[in-house]
Amino acid sequence: MREEHLQDILRHMPAGVATLQGPELRIGFVNEPMRAVLGNGATEGQTVAENPGAIPTDLLEVMGQVYESGRPYVAKAYRLPLLVAGQEAPTPHYFDIALEPVREGGGPVSGLLLFAVDVTMQEEARQRAHELAIETRRLDTRLRVLTETVPQITFTIDAEGKHEYVSPQWYYFTGQPPTADLAAIWPLLIHPDDRLRVLYQSETARTAGIGWNYEYRLRRHDGQYRWMLSRALPELHAPNKPVFWHGALTEIHDQRELAEALRRGEAELRFLADSIPELIWTATAEGFIDYYNQYTGDYTGLTTEELGPTGWIALLDPSEQAGAARRWVQSIATGAPYEGLFRMRRHDGRYRWHIIRARQLADARGPRWFGACTDVDDQHRLREVLQTQYDELARTNRDLDTFVYTASHDLKQPLLNLRGLFDELRRTASFSDPQEGQIVKMVDEALRQLDLTLQDLAATVQDQRGLSAPNESLDLRSVADEVLLGLRSQVQESEATVELDFTAAPTLTYGRANLRSILHNLLSNALKFAHPDRPPHVVMRSTLAGPDKPVLTVQDNGLGMNLADGPAQPFQPFARQHPEIPGAGVGMYLVQRIITSRGGHLEVDSKVGEGTTFTVNWFEA
Repeated sequence: MREEHLQDILRHMPAGVATLQGPELRIGFVNEPMRAVLGNGATEGQTVAENPGAIPTDLLEVMGQVYESGRPYVAKAYRLPLLVAGQEAPTPHYFDIALEPVREGGGPVSGLLLFAVDVTMQEEARQRAHELAIETRRLDTRLRVLTETVPQITFTIDAEGKHEYVSPQWYYFTGQPPTADLAAIWPLLIHPDDRLRVLYQSETARTAGIGWNYEYRLRRHDGQYRWMLSRALPELHAPNKPVFWHGALTEIHDQRELAEALRRGEAELRFLADSIPELIWTATAEGFIDYYNQYTGDYTGLTTEELGPTGWIALLDPSEQAGAARRWVQSIATGAPYEGLFRMRRHDGRYRWHIIRARQLADARGPRWFGACTDVDDQHRLREVLQTQYDELARTNRDLDTFVYTASHDLKQPLLNLRGLFDELRRTASFSDPQEGQIVKMVDEALRQLDLTLQDLAATVQDQRGLSAPNESLDLRSVADEVLLGLRSQVQESEATVELDFTAAPTLTYGRANLRSILHNLLSNALKFAHPDRPPHVVMRSTLAGPDKPVLTVQDNGLGMNLADGPAQPFQPFARQHPEIPGAGVGMYLVQRIITSRGGHLEVDSKVGEGTTFTVNWFEA
């Protein structure tokens, strides 16, 4: 009865209890907490080795050794992986394991008493405390390294004003030895003009239990006084009583000098702005004007108060005020530069044209606007006069082009009549003049030259009208093939070889009519001025001289030409180097004019008897 009562007590114990009998350590009594360790399959009479549950091999070996030696053993916070209900994988638990040998009547060991107390929560708390201690030491070390490497002097002061800690930067800056009494030496290093104020502010802050923030001059190791910024905050302990002040000293000497220089510079800029004969003003980030220079008052006849925060808008012509204000509000909202041409009222009531510009400057003080109103009334009126004259010249030029074009067409019919009469006269009339053949040839050549001249005049005027042709992306090979198709008969008659290489720069943004005219004149001239001793060989190549700088070269092996020295244009209208070859002398002049009018230039390299190379730089750098 007593044994059953004891077992009932052991079953309800929160710790695991089991009896292991004999040298085989057969399971006898097992309470419920111990079944979590041995497993639900542990039954009476089984050996622990047959059903170890969560007990690892090393613990089984220790059990055998305890049984043999008869000495008890305790393992603290022993880790055992247990499979908890609802979990797929075992989780680690920690137990205090006690192995107690059992002897009956003082005889030899007959078994073991196994105790297992779950100390998982205590062990995990201990481990967390250990990890926190390690992290605290690590952070403390890092904080110490940071405070000793930043370019500041850090310090800790107690409520009595005694320095508990000061970083090594203090000794580097002041040149004082580490053995110096900080409480005694610190006031002596403060500039005499700042000493009383600093001591009073420091003591007042400690008495009130608040932090401080003030500037003063501190003597450096070289004897020079440097401006310092001292900041500190209190460390409060219960009941809200400050015990320590932690702070830093930051050298701000250069910033103070820079601020002083900026103040001087601002004064000088204001003086300069007042001296400029333009309306200069500045505005806040919201667009309200907070400064006008002196000239603005002289020009408008109004004071700064009368002008107000939006004064220049009120000075504009009433018909322009609403549009100018909308654009100003849009610039304020987006930060985009403001620029416009408006009529502004002068002090005598006259409205004059002004260019009003404003730009936003964003710096540490925030965005601000800087603007100017420039009087351009004289230039504006002069521009209107020049524009009128330009329009008249352009109209006259168009009339001249129309006249030349019309005249060249109107002269064609009389030329055809003259050609017909001459052919009829040559067919029906006879002359006894011995120079008859030469005279007929000269007249025929003159008529042919007149016909070519009229054709070239018409083509020149037509191309001149095409100088303003719209740009489009053109395939150079496609345009060159079109031109060569029109020159097919000349190529075949002269047995010419034409090589096209547009690999490096296959396309060009240009006017189509202009490009066809340029390629036609360059290729036709290469065929026309061929050397009589060899068939023409023409190479047309497109390359890139740099980013967005396409270049076209046309090289031939023809007659070549003499080039004049100096910066003069190499081609002039109706100028010819080979008069024995038919032509009017306007083709290359027209090419040169088209290229120049579109922002490029033409280069020529030639040797008489060897050939010519034309280089077309489509666009200037």
